[in-house]
Amino acid sequence: MNKNSSNIMALVPNTSNKRETVCIFGTGDFGRALGHKLIQSGYPVVFGSRSTQISSLIPKDAEVLSHAEAAQKAAIIIIAIQRQHYNFLTSLAEVLRGKVLVDISNNLKINQYPDSNAEYLAQLVPGAKVVKAFNTVSAWALQSGTLDASRQVFVCGDDIEAKQMVMDIVRALGLTPLDQGSLLAAQEIENYPLQLFPMWKFPILLSLGLTAFFFFYCLIRDVIYPYVYENKDVSFFIAISIPNQICPVLALILLALVYLPGVLAAIIQLYRGTKYRRFPDWLDKWMLCRKQLGLVALAFASLHVLFTLVIPIRSFVRWRISSQTISQVLNNKTEPLDTTNAWLSDSYLALGILGFFLFVLLGITSLPSVSNNVNWREFRFVQSKLGYLTLVLCTAHTLVYGGKWFLSPSSYRWYLPHSYMLSLIIPCIVLVVKFVLIFPCLDKPLTRIRQGWERNPQYSE
Repeated sequence: MNKNSSNIMALVPNTSNKRETVCIFGTGDFGRALGHKLIQSGYPVVFGSRSTQISSLIPKDAEVLSHAEAAQKAAIIIIAIQRQHYNFLTSLAEVLRGKVLVDISNNLKINQYPDSNAEYLAQLVPGAKVVKAFNTVSAWALQSGTLDASRQVFVCGDDIEAKQMVMDIVRALGLTPLDQGSLLAAQEIENYPLQLFPMWKFPILLSLGLTAFFFFYCLIRDVIYPYVYENKDVSFFIAISIPNQICPVLALILLALVYLPGVLAAIIQLYRGTKYRRFPDWLDKWMLCRKQLGLVALAFASLHVLFTLVIPIRSFVRWRISSQTISQVLNNKTEPLDTTNAWLSDSYLALGILGFFLFVLLGITSLPSVSNNVNWREFRFVQSKLGYLTLVLCTAHTLVYGGKWFLSPSSYRWYLPHSYMLSLIIPCIVLVVKFVLIFPCLDKPLTRIRQGWERNPQYSE
């Protein structure tokens, strides 16, 4: 009875300046790093270990006791051991009754077990209050102090008071706790560190697939075709010319793919007459990774700018310019300035510069540090209105540059159009459909639907 009373009293928030003792089961890398950080933050720390022998790796201000003795000295016990070693905790069930057990473990693969490690721990020690936390922070980050990449700590648990005590510790360590709800969220929290760029998988795989396709497409048109029909070896195009075709093509296509799901969503809502029905899963996932698609597109656009800047110093370009100059000297004839081509060239460059400027602006506003400082209306204006303007400018940039090839039979090598022509298909579709959707006959019902109106209310969910 006295033991339980002391445990309950220990759970009461400490209003004094002295911080309460924290117990850590386990003296591995993470346990030691977390203990050192706790001591720096003013917490007395006691380690529970199979061996009570003091090691030089243990923080010098920490105490090392047996598991049972250490557990009696603290109300909060951090379990810094792997799931397969939890079984010994059943023998400590009475000592751990009423204690807050913080499960920080991770697995080797996603959904490795039917239940989460935290739920398994709660089953082993039913009298304890289990909280999941700290599994998204690395030992290296705690030791080095470079916490920018892992400052957020996801916390979940069924006991509100116990969860609040753990979140107070998280804040004291200079980290940011994020309450994820009950212990049912532990499985998702444990899977989070195992996901390798989950929102980047589709954009990266898509961009790699498109890169491979357009590389071989341009290789066939611009390298193999001249070698077969004209006996010209222009294989050096692989280094600069072909990448400088692929990068703008992919930048434009990926930018269009950022806005295509929004157009499709509008069409679906108009067709259904309600906003209360879920979109298809593929469209949901597509819309969730639009930011990543846009950033990958910006990366390709930046590469295009860099490749374009090195064009004047290329050996092939310098040879071609010098050959043209010598030819004019030998023929004693100066080629007059073609003002039409000059206008097209300057317009193409101006559209490209303006499009890239807005492209960079879109990328900057997507950064959390910037987007958190603007309201939703400002963010929507930049990402939607300026985003479509960026798509218009980039599409016009491509049209002005490659429009001359549409009606030129020589540009269709082996009946294959130039890559710039292919890049215009999706952007033009998006812009045309978007232009149609802003007609009042479609825009007004779409606006009403997004405000909650339904054509057939019985289908609302």
